[in-house]
Amino acid sequence: MICDDIADFRAALPPMQAIAGLDLGEKTIGVAVSDTFLSVATPLETVRRKKFTLDADRLLQIIAARRLGGLILGLPRNMDGSEGPRCQSTRAFARNLSRLTEVPIGFWDERLSTVAAEKALLEADTTRKRRAEVIDHVAASYILQGVLDRLGHLGAGR
Repeated sequence: MICDDIADFRAALPPMQAIAGLDLGEKTIGVAVSDTFLSVATPLETVRRKKFTLDADRLLQIIAARRLGGLILGLPRNMDGSEGPRCQSTRAFARNLSRLTEVPIGFWDERLSTVAAEKALLEADTTRKRRAEVIDHVAASYILQGVLDRLGHLGAGR
């Protein structure tokens, strides 16, 4: 089930299950997960993209292993708020993934999430090599934390 509205996503979530945030790039997918109280996002891993079936298999493994109740995909809007080709690609990925899983899938505006992640890693004095290794799943945690904060304001804290 794809939810375009965050309130609809919240309503579709089962109680006391964590959710994941995904930062979809052309070469990688950053993955972050929440706790079951939907309060804290933690970077998990970066999946190297190969082809959709292999990428989806890895994501489905994560969903099953962590008993996740939902997925949030970062929606890469343009700075003016419009949706371009990257948004269309993200929505197509969500449609294809929704055919393989019952967990609700939602979207979150990811503008500047990678910039924020990069800044945090620089402030932590992370080496260039290490930043390259972790930037995608750290960006996913920024996306997911934004959703968790919004869900908390909507009364979704369970």
